[in-house]
Amino acid sequence: MTRTTQTEMAVLGGLSVAPMTGYALRQAISDVLGHFWSESFGQIYPTLSQLESQGRVIRNGTERSSPYAITQAGLERLRELLAEPVQQVPPRNGLLLRLFFGRQLGAEVCASLVRDARHDAVGQLAGFAAIREEIASEPDTELEHPYWLLTVSAGEHAARAAIAWADVALAALDENSAPT
Repeated sequence: MTRTTQTEMAVLGGLSVAPMTGYALRQAISDVLGHFWSESFGQIYPTLSQLESQGRVIRNGTERSSPYAITQAGLERLRELLAEPVQQVPPRNGLLLRLFFGRQLGAEVCASLVRDARHDAVGQLAGFAAIREEIASEPDTELEHPYWLLTVSAGEHAARAAIAWADVALAALDENSAPT
């Protein structure tokens, strides 16, 4: 599945929840999907235009700020895209890249990087708790809740794993920097 196809899936998926302007769609993707997905305006607007020309979305109005809505053809395309195998992308983790070459930085700098990562993971865990509460307070989307909560759960598990790894890494770095 290409990047363009995945953008199409994100756009159609967002519009399957509610009609939105391109700007609102970008904000929803950032705010709601942001812990596991991102799209730029430069990806969203051309995709909306393409989907509109294909009859998969319609624009309710003629102004730039008019909302888009998904059509039946768009829902069918979304289901088709969602059924495709997930494309795994190679990981890119700047922290692990630095730690791999950590001898050049030294144990103290590496420990500082790991502490920062741990702090970020603790913040992410708190953020996921807030997302859980927000989802529970939206009765209009109740049928979506079990699915949305699966993504929140994945984020929570990843944050807890990052915290546990950071604790182990800090202990190893402390042991590595101890005088011999």
